Amino acid sequence: MRHTISVLVENKFGVLTRISGLFSGRGFNIDTLNVAPTQDPTQSRMTIVVKGDDATLEQIIKQLNKLVDVVKIQDFRDDEYVDRELVLVKINCDAKNRSEVMQICDIFRAKIVDVAHKSLAIEITGNESKITKFLELMEPFGIRDLTRTGKVAMPRK
Repeated sequence: MRHTISVLVENKFGVLTRISGLFSGRGFNIDTLNVAPTQDPTQSRMTIVVKGDDATLEQIIKQLNKLVDVVKIQDFRDDEYVDRELVLVKINCDAKNRSEVMQICDIFRAKIVDVAHKSLAIEITGNESKITKFLELMEPFGIRDLTRTGKVAMPRK
């Protein structure tokens, strides 16, 4: 089971290292990790996606709460949050299939951000299932390169 947790931390040197060290030291793997400052420049928000059962998640939260620089932890359950991910993907594309790729981009509200003779660079944002479906449709054209931000999330309420 995948869990999404939001960790509000003090924006200080070494916080990311301590938190990632906590995960690796206890044998927990991080699926995705996104860190950025909040509206308060003294704090950053970490959105962490981990795999594990409820007991594993409970252990992670207990360990995180022990760290001095952690201000607040939120465990996002189903339908309690909105999430998005940004993906930049470079697709093999020539004059023959360019219009088909562009049509798929329109359907998914993806943006073409760079055009070359034999490729297109595309930006797409959305939830994990939208991103996955888009990438499945792009695979037959040939994916040259891909980079993902990891999930960002916030509570609905």
